[in-house]
Amino acid sequence: MSDKYQDLWHGSGRRQYVDGLIRNVPDFPEPGILFKDISPLLGDAKAFQIVLDALAESMWAGGIDAVVGIESRGFIFGAALASRLGIGFVPVRKPGKLPAAVDRVSYTLEYGSNTLEMHKDALRKGMGVAIVDDLLATGGTAAATAQLVGNQGAKVKLYAFVVELSFLKGREKLGDVPIVSLLEYGAGE
Repeated sequence: MSDKYQDLWHGSGRRQYVDGLIRNVPDFPEPGILFKDISPLLGDAKAFQIVLDALAESMWAGGIDAVVGIESRGFIFGAALASRLGIGFVPVRKPGKLPAAVDRVSYTLEYGSNTLEMHKDALRKGMGVAIVDDLLATGGTAAATAQLVGNQGAKVKLYAFVVELSFLKGREKLGDVPIVSLLEYGAGE
């Protein structure tokens, strides 16, 4: 995000407005987890526009040819951003949800494993890609998505998230690619 827009995001009260709509849900999806629910943000047209403006600003000059959205909330932001930027949208899904031939990556989570898929013909070699999701936690899902992108010869130019749980150190798994996260929370916040 440019310094000019960063000042606008923080200085105009936009950040506080959006932050005020994030709902904390204790013990979801399991005991001990404080879930950051973005549903109220999505239901507020002004907040949704603010978030899309801030994320789109970070992508304008980045050589991005496609937005890759991670299932499922990454679809909400990713498709809207792709439309604003006039570029394509590529969904990354859980197994068995895409109808044509897929590339597949399995990865380890702190409490198990998961698999993601993307159509084999979704990207072309040399394309610049922004990976978008609602939340950056441990970074495993975003890193696996980057592997799918790289397997097709495309290059991740940017990661964009609405919320980042910084205490889980997800950035460490994403290498030296620029990362935009609009709202950052520490442990217990």
